[in-house]
Amino acid sequence: METRVAVISVIVEDEDAVSRVNELLHAYANHIIGRMGIPYRAKRVSLICVAMDAPGDVINALTGALGRIGGVTAKAAYARV
Repeated sequence: METRVAVISVIVEDEDAVSRVNELLHAYANHIIGRMGIPYRAKRVSLICVAMDAPGDVINALTGALGRIGGVTAKAAYARV
């Protein structure tokens, strides 16, 4: 199956959602190239960038699942290659 390179940007505004976000990222770990998390304490949010190499439907599934968590926003951007 053909894969795509993408990044998912995640903003976590509800601290109680962090464990669910981490569970989902762990479930998709075999498709994740790397991730970077930045806690921005001054605004009480966490910013996460997840780099993936996966089929488009897998990237969409993870982005959608993250976005359905209360207090979490997730958007994907795809490489053109």
